[in-house]
Amino acid sequence: MVGGFGGARVYFTPNGIGLGHASRSVPIANELRRRGAEVLFSTYLEGVDYARRAGFRVLPVPPISMSNDSSGSIDLKLSSVNQGVRAFPTFMRQVNAEIRYMKAFRPDAVVSDSRLSSIFAAKLLGVPVLLVLNQFTPLIPVQKDMFMLSKVADGVIMTLIGRGWGYADKILIPDFPAPNTLSIDCLRIPGPYQKKVELVGAILPKRPEETREREEVRMELGVTKEQRLIYAGISGPRAERMPLLKLLAPVFETFPDDYRVVMSMGNPAGDSKPVRRGSLIEVGWVKDRFDLLNACDLVVSRGGHETMMQSICYGKPSIIIPVPKHPEQYGNARRAQELGLAYAIHQKNIDREGLLILVEEMLGDDSFKKHLSRLDPGRLGDGVGRSLGALADIMSR
Repeated sequence: MVGGFGGARVYFTPNGIGLGHASRSVPIANELRRRGAEVLFSTYLEGVDYARRAGFRVLPVPPISMSNDSSGSIDLKLSSVNQGVRAFPTFMRQVNAEIRYMKAFRPDAVVSDSRLSSIFAAKLLGVPVLLVLNQFTPLIPVQKDMFMLSKVADGVIMTLIGRGWGYADKILIPDFPAPNTLSIDCLRIPGPYQKKVELVGAILPKRPEETREREEVRMELGVTKEQRLIYAGISGPRAERMPLLKLLAPVFETFPDDYRVVMSMGNPAGDSKPVRRGSLIEVGWVKDRFDLLNACDLVVSRGGHETMMQSICYGKPSIIIPVPKHPEQYGNARRAQELGLAYAIHQKNIDREGLLILVEEMLGDDSFKKHLSRLDPGRLGDGVGRSLGALADIMSR
């Protein structure tokens, strides 16, 4: 057996909303495949295209998601109508699908990234489960006209979902150890489950030293030594990312010639051909975002946990624009700003002059680099290795 996994069958079940969950499953799956394991994915929505693009066989399951309004905000009232009534039957269909898939694949272990249905299915079949998540207690957005619904939903979710996570054999949090933990607001972990929990650091598909040369990447993009390169990596569900992309495009197009902005549209099925308009270089899907992440001077992104973790490990200061009314992203952004690693702004406050001033201030302020440099990316970004160690442990029990 190569590295302890030769001939093993491992079944990955990332949450399919956005790309963060699938994107941190793929590096673990790639390393397992390199060591001789057979890997199969099960997911939905954006996660399907992402895993397929990474070269894995994917089995789709019925999707569960939240509803959004025109600004990209989570619409709790619409979600309660569209998903609240239907969520439980859909969840049960997911469980049934996972049972069928697992019986056919016969996995030695299941790796769930924030998916309860696969945990329940695995437990019913006696298969060990490794759970990866950064929200042990998901937060529900509080809306003034839906205050009681918000509070009830929060209480129900904290009880049911928290208990469901506890069925996993091991729980990995891909975050930094204290005092630098980003997702601290979502990690209210009850005492009985704490012995199962381990903070493993960022799960990086590629380390900075493994990327292409910075200058080579910049030259390909037509960025001179004098120009500053901004990477606007806008990902997430389409309903959340499109309102921000529409706001940012005209702003970045008119940035001074001192800047070049590469903006990803965050579409795994999109074209990778760059389209230039003014100072903006727009790309449907960046083939290797880590080359670009290493080459850039500043990142602009949503407040997704995985995107922020990667930017920090690459030593890049960030401007974070959370999805409106998204408690988890607000918490991540606030925490990164408290640590001196990023600056957070509200989507409603975006305009050319304000964003340009903020970019210039951040690039001229050495304090961001100092705060980033005091972190040890080698230790903080060893999530793949530590995840494999945890997986080997539960498989050997």
